[in-house]
Amino acid sequence: MIKIACTLALAASVAASRADDGWVSIFDGETLKGWTNSKGGEVQEGAWVAEDGVLHRKAKGGDLYSAREYADFEFRWEWKISPKGNSGVKYRVTQYGNQLLGPEYQVLDDAHPDGAKSVKRQAGSLYDLLAANDKKKLNPVGEWNSSRVVVKGKHLQHYLNGELVVDVVVGSDRWKEAHKKSKFKGKEDFAHNASGRIYLQDHGDEVWYRKLEIKELK
Repeated sequence: MIKIACTLALAASVAASRADDGWVSIFDGETLKGWTNSKGGEVQEGAWVAEDGVLHRKAKGGDLYSAREYADFEFRWEWKISPKGNSGVKYRVTQYGNQLLGPEYQVLDDAHPDGAKSVKRQAGSLYDLLAANDKKKLNPVGEWNSSRVVVKGKHLQHYLNGELVVDVVVGSDRWKEAHKKSKFKGKEDFAHNASGRIYLQDHGDEVWYRKLEIKELK
């Protein structure tokens, strides 16, 4: 009983510590609560499975969207991908005509055809805009990677396994040059919105996510 009480006390202490420093979990580890489909409707488990702290895209189930919108924030998570698998984490997702779009942190086995097509579509990259830099360290397929996105104003940063791999300001000359060469070139205001939802992509392959935590920045 003493051991159990100590364990519970430690868990409570960790949770309190995370709350105190601003980090909040947006995945409870056991359900899809807090996540919706593109129209804001409830998502039933089956294709996406929440179990033992892991969110697993097991079969075709559509993309997951955070129920809430976020403006300036840090978002961190861990992920692993299936062989030649493809997924992604989009943020500040909003409506562009009949599409829901946002900057994308690419989650990929770089052996996937998209990775072979362009380094701007490989893991850690800002999808189709900027490739991850030479500090990138990607773990082998089937092993967990840690990622973080920092979004403040128009400043976007991607981290992979502790290294800053993308750093850009929306609207800067570097951004404009990348944008006009990307698939988003027809959308002049792409990524200029100040807030939006977070989106976990169902790209047809198995992917696993865990420890999804966000800290809103003032």
